[in-house]
Amino acid sequence: MTRRLADKVVLVTGAASGIGRATALRCAAEGARVALFDVASDGLQETCSRLAADQALPVTVDLTQPAAVEAAVAQVVERWRRLDGLFNAAGGSGRAHGDGPVDRCTLEGWRWTLDLNLTTVFLVCKYATPALLAGRGAVVNLASVLGLVGGDEDFATHAYAASKAGIIGLSRAMASYYAPQGLRVNVIAPGLIATPMSRRAQQDPAILARMTQLQPLTGAMGMPEDVASAAVFLLSDEARFITGAVLTVDGGWTVR
Repeated sequence: MTRRLADKVVLVTGAASGIGRATALRCAAEGARVALFDVASDGLQETCSRLAADQALPVTVDLTQPAAVEAAVAQVVERWRRLDGLFNAAGGSGRAHGDGPVDRCTLEGWRWTLDLNLTTVFLVCKYATPALLAGRGAVVNLASVLGLVGGDEDFATHAYAASKAGIIGLSRAMASYYAPQGLRVNVIAPGLIATPMSRRAQQDPAILARMTQLQPLTGAMGMPEDVASAAVFLLSDEARFITGAVLTVDGGWTVR
């Protein structure tokens, strides 16, 4: 590793699995001390077990609860006296709660999905920004290709798409406002990545048969490490002149 994040403190949400876990591990390998946020305590401890004790701070927290988020961020700053980077990966699908095409999406599904995917990003950014501003830090928020392009019948979760588009809008507004203060804010929009969240797609023969069309670069799903590599770059000083960008890590999904 190049130790691109040496001596930095990075906060990663959704660190119990998938893209969040992969990015937390990669940040640590690049020299960062990592605060790991997630509501899933068992998965969080599994991630933490792969890191040195003095390099990790696991915090079990429900990111939809403002007071809990504020206290969790304060715990990080108290521990390490600084915060240099934030990667917001927490989120998920609202299918089980009623998300779907807009005419069939339930109010519960809409509210649950927006709360999980967009409100959590807002809350973590809200409480982490003061510390990030003090160190001219960097934020990377995880969106989705579905926040950029429409999904067909296989990907018709309209609350999810709206939440991910909202992350892009929030991030670009932050990038514009905080640029004079040295805070960079960028977005990663992945395609289909092999994570626990995409298990439905991984087990669907019809979707798997479409992979050469959906992600023509490889004809396969991406790996969490593909996103982690992009996140580390955007968090590092190598991206010092980049803000407001939406980086697609999608195997060619959005160029079709």
